[in-house]
Parts: sequence; C-alpha cells; structure tokens
Amino acid sequence: MMTKRKISNTLALAVLGLLQEQPMHPYEMASLLKERHKDSSFKVNSGSLYDTVEALVRHGWIEPVETARDGRRPERTVYAPTEVGQSEFVRWIDELIRTPVTEYPKFMAAVSYLGALGPDGAAEALAERVEQLGRRIEETKAVLAGTVGSGRVPRLFMIEVECALNAWEAELAWTRRTIGEIRDGSLYWPEAERTEQGWTWSAPKDRRAAK
Repeated sequence: MMTKRKISNTLALAVLGLLQEQPMHPYEMASLLKERHKDSSFKVNSGSLYDTVEALVRHGWIEPVETARDGRRPERTVYAPTEVGQSEFVRWIDELIRTPVTEYPKFMAAVSYLGALGPDGAAEALAERVEQLGRRIEETKAVLAGTVGSGRVPRLFMIEVECALNAWEAELAWTRRTIGEIRDGSLYWPEAERTEQGWTWSAPKDRRAAK
C-alpha cells in the first residue's frame, strides 16, 4: 500500500528537479524557473519558494551544503538533495507519470453550465477565450523557439511546455468548433419548463428545416 507523501506541493518537484543539475540557493532557483518559463507548470513566488525549501529541509529531502556570498549581497544558503530526497523525487515523478488523477479545472466547471449564458452569450464568451488562447499559444511558441529552438536549453528541460502547448491547441480547436455549432444551431439550446412532475426541456428542432 502506498504511504501518504510528506510533501505534496508540486513546487517541491521544481526545486528537487533543479537540484538535479547542481546545488543552488533559492534565488538562483527562482531565476531559473522564470528563465525556463516553469511558472506555466508551477505556482511560483518568492514566499512560496522559500516556504517549500524550508519544508524540504525540515523533512530531510534537501540539506544546506554551503553558504555563499556574491559581492555585497547577503549570504545565501546553497542546497543539495539528500539520498532520501532523491529517492522520493524519483518515486513521485514515476507515480505522477504513470497514474492519471482526477483534476478539477475551472474551465470544465464553467463549461458544464455553458447553457446559463444563452447561445449569444456563450458564443461571445468562447470567442474571447479563442483570442486569449491564440495569444498564449503564439507567445509559448516564441518561448520554445528562443530556448529549445536556439539550442540554449535542452528540449527535455522544456518538455512540459510542449505538453501544455498541445493541450491549449486542442482546447482552441474544441472551442472554435463549439462556437461554430452554436452559431449554426447544431448545438441546440433547450427551453426549460417547470411542471408538477419537475423540469422538462423542449426537444431539438431542425432550424435549417424551419427556414
């Protein structure tokens, strides 16, 4: 039986992943996460990063190996993974890759009640999403071209950005298709009526035949 992991915050994965490369201090971790656009995969801010580092130290997954000073800047503690931390990191990655888990994205929650917006409102809202997804996709492609494409960063280090890009492109295709179905009437908006037996919905009509 799998035991419950002491640390479940996925930002810990990012920290442990960076420490696979070399020992480093939290400021360097934050800089690399930003440079490699890992903020699309992990919720990163200085407070949460330092809290995560402290938790990893507390549970014995990483340990301080030296204190370094760069010029007049404050001393910074450099960390490296422990044997326990390395083992937990590999086990955690393996588990997350192998086993799909149920997630609850906000977009799915909203789409489940798309009917509340009415056909025009739904099409308008989805069209706005198309614009924003399109911008995000183009920006991400530019990032990949400037990092992986230029040879500055190995593709494997940005593989999750590729994964996210494919997910956004699939969502964009679905959203565009759904807008088209709303506008041509093939996605029918039933009218609800309350009766003594409960709610009933009108049957779909062939709008094209009605014309």
